[in-house]
Amino acid sequence: MSRIYAYVGPPEIRRAVADTPAGVEIRAPADLLGWARAQPEWDADTLTATFVVTLAGVLRVAPRRSEHVACAGGQAVLAAGELTLRAEPELAVEGVTNQSTGYCPEPACWSAILPRLEALGVPHPAELTRAFVFRRCPACGERNVVKEGWFVCDLCGADLPAHWNFADSGEAH
Repeated sequence: MSRIYAYVGPPEIRRAVADTPAGVEIRAPADLLGWARAQPEWDADTLTATFVVTLAGVLRVAPRRSEHVACAGGQAVLAAGELTLRAEPELAVEGVTNQSTGYCPEPACWSAILPRLEALGVPHPAELTRAFVFRRCPACGERNVVKEGWFVCDLCGADLPAHWNFADSGEAH
């Protein structure tokens, strides 16, 4: 089962991107390569993109500078993070992270990403190339990225819980 991640970022960001089109659905390698080549940052070698996996199991991508909540069309997701793409010698996904401070997904969201990458049939890593651990501070409510196993709030110094503690939106099957 995959966890469903609701948006937990600042409400003002959600409001600011409310009218932004959702990310582009990627269902085939040609979709991914075509989207990448249309990006101004595409240098014919690599590109890093924002991505989400929707509750319907669809991979969506958007420019890296995009907010994940915009890429997701404001909806909850099964996974969110960044993909690094390479075109030569063949299209491949070189890197995948769960870096999204808007959704704060657990590294276990890999289980929702992997089937999408396998369905594309392009080379990809066997796991997240960089896994982020997120916790909400029970004292001040701040979202934190846990670094080097240091479970202490960056803002107020309170101890952070050992387990993921954002509002649980439920489980998907």
